[in-house]
Amino acid sequence: MTQVDAAGTGQDGAGRRNTGSGTWRPPIRQAIRRASRPDPWKRGPVLAASALLLGLLMLLHAEIPNRVGNLGSLAETFLPWFGVFIPVLLAWALWRRSASAVAALLLPVTVWLYLFGGMLSDKSHAGSYLTVASHNVGADNPDPAGTARDLVASGADVLALEEITPQAQGAYEKGLAKAYPYHTVLGTVGLWSKLPISETRPVDIGMDYGPLAATKPAAVKLTYNRGLRTTVTTHHGPLAVYVAHLGSARVNPRAGFATDSRDRNAQALGKAVAAEKSKRVVLLGDLNGTTDDRAFAGLTSHLRSAQEVAGDGFGFSWPAKFPVARIDQILVHGVQPQSSWVLPATGSDHLPVAAGISW
Repeated sequence: MTQVDAAGTGQDGAGRRNTGSGTWRPPIRQAIRRASRPDPWKRGPVLAASALLLGLLMLLHAEIPNRVGNLGSLAETFLPWFGVFIPVLLAWALWRRSASAVAALLLPVTVWLYLFGGMLSDKSHAGSYLTVASHNVGADNPDPAGTARDLVASGADVLALEEITPQAQGAYEKGLAKAYPYHTVLGTVGLWSKLPISETRPVDIGMDYGPLAATKPAAVKLTYNRGLRTTVTTHHGPLAVYVAHLGSARVNPRAGFATDSRDRNAQALGKAVAAEKSKRVVLLGDLNGTTDDRAFAGLTSHLRSAQEVAGDGFGFSWPAKFPVARIDQILVHGVQPQSSWVLPATGSDHLPVAAGISW
């Protein structure tokens, strides 16, 4: 039975006071509950640690060792995508109401903006003198003639093609002949130009042919050639143009990020560029890696990326259906990139890339 006091408030046998608006709890119980809740700065220690680790990985990516599965190169290939984890961690931190995790996220945000913030703006300028383009046309391209038409429509003055098969070479030569009166093909790479070219030669980038490499005749080696150097004659003087297709990079569950042949090719190509005597150099090609990858230090120490200097966005070029990395590069020395962009898809699994340069 409930007793009623003078104020009209009932008290049951459990010692709780009932009012018309609900259950009233003693202030001491509320104080104990508040005291037992973690402070916002003490919540989410794992979240805060994850945010700090993310920032350190981006900041110190060059220190990630390559000894085990080329983890360093793999991380650098997809380094911009580390930023995707920032909003995920932020949402989690807000849900947990962790002030420490939110504060810790300042590190990865700052590092990502330092590394890639410049890629978010359009750095292109008008006034380019020459347009150069590069495209891995794909050995399995079902429509080389259509790809040739698309490339002509780009308006490029100098056009480099990689992964040209003997079966498709005739289609490219026929489709590009009218727009580009000058061209050369060595092995699986070629260059088409509206301006005269000369001094064309293969560039030995150290391709492997297996145990019979030393015994293969020169004609067979030329078939497998994946690098060339030529001179394009312009009204402003000669321009040395390199075209290269470096070895493939594959993610293997056993070997990790397999890049052995690509890395050897990159080193050999870097030495060839370093020995170049021309004051103006352009490298066009499928390097099967990004310029963030330490494997290309020998190239990036002499050349700079047109996309990083004058591009709009990251310029991802592979795979064509959903690009996640820019492995098709236009690198320059002695000329000024004014603009850089990605061309529409063709029948290849790569997107063509282009840049406008000036003297």
